Order: sequence, then C-alpha cells, then structure tokens
Amino acid sequence: MNENLPFNALADPVRRSILSVLADRGECNAGSLAEQIPQVGRTAVSMHLRVLRDAGLIKERRQGRFRYYSVRPDGVVQDVIETLQSIFQISLDDAKAAAEATEPGAARKTS
Repeated sequence: MNENLPFNALADPVRRSILSVLADRGECNAGSLAEQIPQVGRTAVSMHLRVLRDAGLIKERRQGRFRYYSVRPDGVVQDVIETLQSIFQISLDDAKAAAEATEPGAARKTS
C-alpha cells in the first residue's frame, strides 16, 4: 500500500468529519453516517468510505445487506498517529527553545 494514502485520505474535510463521527459513535452504516454529514449525500459518503477503507483508516463489517464501518484501532492508524505526534512534538520543542532563548523582561524593555 502507498504510505501516502492515509494522509491523502485525511486531506479531505468530509473524510475527517466521517472519521470524527465514527470515533464518537463507534460502528455506523453508510445511511447513519450520511445523516450526520449534511454537506454531502449518501452516494458521496459511500465514496469517501471507500477511500478511507482503501487507505486502511477504517474497517468494514458486513451483516446481511448492510455494511458497518468503524475506525481501525491498529495498523496504518497507529503510523499516522505516531507521525503526527512526532511532527507536533518537534514544533513544541522548537517553540519551547525559542521561548527559553528569549531574554526575561525583553518585552518590558521595548514598551
């Protein structure tokens, strides 16, 4: 699988909304998700679900004629979380270093 697929999937705000609903509600079918995502129709939700599934971010369970979707707690999701944590930690470390490098009272001297 292309390692960029999960990040490409997360680039779309509708797909992020779908993931948020699934994270909040747990397992849902496409119809329930479409009710929660008013900016697009059911057909579009199904298309977005396919992209999320192909990227390894959600899993699908079939029961009769229905398909139920939920966030995958393992695999690619863990890789995405670790990558984002690393990026944010570097930014936080840089901000902390910049704040510590600032001379105490410098803001008072300029006013």
